[in-house]
Amino acid sequence: MTNFGEKVSFIWSVADLLRGPYKPAQYKEVMLPLTVLRRLDCVLAPTKEKVLEKAAELKGGKVANAEPILNRVAKASFHNTSKLDFAKLLGEPDKIAGNLTAYIKAFSSQVRDIFEKFKFEEEIATLEENNRLFLVIKKFAEIDLHPDRVPNIQMGYIFEELIRRFNEAANETAGDHFTPREVIRLMVNLLFAPDRDLLVKKGIVRTMLDPACGTGGMLAVADEYLHELNPDAKLEVFGQDHNPESYAVCGSDMLIKGHNIDHIVFGSSFSKDGFSATKFDYFLANPPFGVEWKPDQEAIEKEYEILGMNGRFGAGLPRINDGSFLFLQHMISKMKPVKDGGSRVGIVFNGSPLFTGDAGSGESEIRRWIIENDWLEAIIALPNELFYNTPIFTYVWIVTNRKAKERRGKIQLINGVLFFHKMRKSLNNKRHEISPEFIEDLTRIYGEFKDGITRNFTVDGNDDTFVVSKVFDNADFGFRQITVERPLRLNYQASPQRIEKLRGLTSFENLAKSKKKDKKQAAAEEQAGRQQQEEILAILSTIDATKLYKNREDFVVVLDTAFDKARMKLAAPIRKAILSALGEQDESADICYTTNGAAEADSDLRDHENVPLKEDIREYFDREVKPHVEEAWINEEKKDKKDDQIGIVGYEIPLTRHFYKYVPPSPLEEIEAEIAGLEKDIVRMMREVVG
Repeated sequence: MTNFGEKVSFIWSVADLLRGPYKPAQYKEVMLPLTVLRRLDCVLAPTKEKVLEKAAELKGGKVANAEPILNRVAKASFHNTSKLDFAKLLGEPDKIAGNLTAYIKAFSSQVRDIFEKFKFEEEIATLEENNRLFLVIKKFAEIDLHPDRVPNIQMGYIFEELIRRFNEAANETAGDHFTPREVIRLMVNLLFAPDRDLLVKKGIVRTMLDPACGTGGMLAVADEYLHELNPDAKLEVFGQDHNPESYAVCGSDMLIKGHNIDHIVFGSSFSKDGFSATKFDYFLANPPFGVEWKPDQEAIEKEYEILGMNGRFGAGLPRINDGSFLFLQHMISKMKPVKDGGSRVGIVFNGSPLFTGDAGSGESEIRRWIIENDWLEAIIALPNELFYNTPIFTYVWIVTNRKAKERRGKIQLINGVLFFHKMRKSLNNKRHEISPEFIEDLTRIYGEFKDGITRNFTVDGNDDTFVVSKVFDNADFGFRQITVERPLRLNYQASPQRIEKLRGLTSFENLAKSKKKDKKQAAAEEQAGRQQQEEILAILSTIDATKLYKNREDFVVVLDTAFDKARMKLAAPIRKAILSALGEQDESADICYTTNGAAEADSDLRDHENVPLKEDIREYFDREVKPHVEEAWINEEKKDKKDDQIGIVGYEIPLTRHFYKYVPPSPLEEIEAEIAGLEKDIVRMMREVVG
């Protein structure tokens, strides 16, 4: 076995031994941990005796933590203090389960942690119970994965290929862990594109974080890309994930490739930030779509309330059922200051972060914070049916605090929804893929940074030209939401039907309720309340039930006179309830006024207008609202909390609308001919059915 394909196929052939006790979707639970274990076994083989000697020398000594010393002797970031290896495990078939468990426990702490997250002891028991453990270990012992035979980068490719195959075998959930490689490659291209001249320098070192790293695919492709660009460059990759198996796979991948395993952290990035004091050069992430953040709610809200803008989430909190924007805020908080070189972020979202949330909402405020700080560089719309577990359209956001001079104050939108080929064989929801040529073209379109770039595509059999790039000012995505009021117009009538409505109003019902704890006092108070209710109803019945009042002030005079005559003074809540019950909206009635003489607003007719930030709200109002509703006015009390101007500032990015292309319907003659043809087909088929 000398090439990549042969090694992958050999390891994959272990599946033949697993059939029966394991379903295809479960093969990875055995094969991934054992691939890692065999690699580590081979890596440590040359220094094993020296490590055992040093471990014996240090045993019982004064060194509290021998791991760093033993790692140095092993010439790796890990070690093993057991005398066992794969060959010796096969020497005692009857004891192989216990020996294998002991061998794994003799590794350094980081490796033990990975195998604990794999829950591999359970698999050892299952394999032993089904008489497969010896056969599987024997099979893995036949392949030499020593770095001299399989360099780190090739071992990384082997491991990634195994992960891909496993994810395809279990594609009903693959999207939870696996981002299509072509999507990652596109993101990496876009992320590194402005820095190509810098990244080819000899000995360059850069850092990258994926706070939702899953199995580490994004970090792996970024590392691979930089190695292709510059073999002398080094990308220090960091990741965090809350899923135990994903963390174990990612950690294994890092170990296999020779990366520092301490850079991969287990736990939630929100509540257990593994890199709280670290800044990074680059960020990549594909956080789960539409997943609620309730498990971390307490920690997130506490940080938001106590630290505000000094914390990660000060810009705002999105709705509980989608934590996507929390990941972006988390990454932005770890960007390097511009004076230290700044940072670049690439993140995949569904459509929700583009427009969800009204002005003043958490999502809108987060968009506002990003755009007004001039961090949003570009958004690229991807084709649908690209991911394994969802057919939806997705979007790559590029965020940076070091825009090129020509991009400052601008945002580029790229419509890449037609940049795909149909796959010969679909993988669950994945039916489309982005070819290397399309990746290059999208990267080129991004790099050209021009408004109005076009491409030709064939859609539904028709060749057409489509605009695929547009450039906007930051302010083009902002608006000021003004509240438009219209006057309240009510008529009043003391009819039996309207009087009856009073009985159901809370303040009227509360007259016959008591909060007293003493039962006798409470009963007396309730009786007095019921009597008062009846008196009020009786007084209202003395008002002419046939007369309709179209002026509230006129009716109030009649109402007050009736109660003054009965010598009953109405409490303000009861008076308000009576007017509410006896009044009804009437466009022909007079306007109702407040005590200071201003027209009272009708909350049922209240409306909102989103005025583009570049427009004057009064000019917009006079042009768009006044001609249709002459008596409307702007509610000047509704002001933005940040700038104290009339109207609440909001931001949304209607990407689809900006690239919408009107397609006129077919001529009427063609439609009629098509319908006639269908009718003939239906008649023919009906005749075939009935004979």
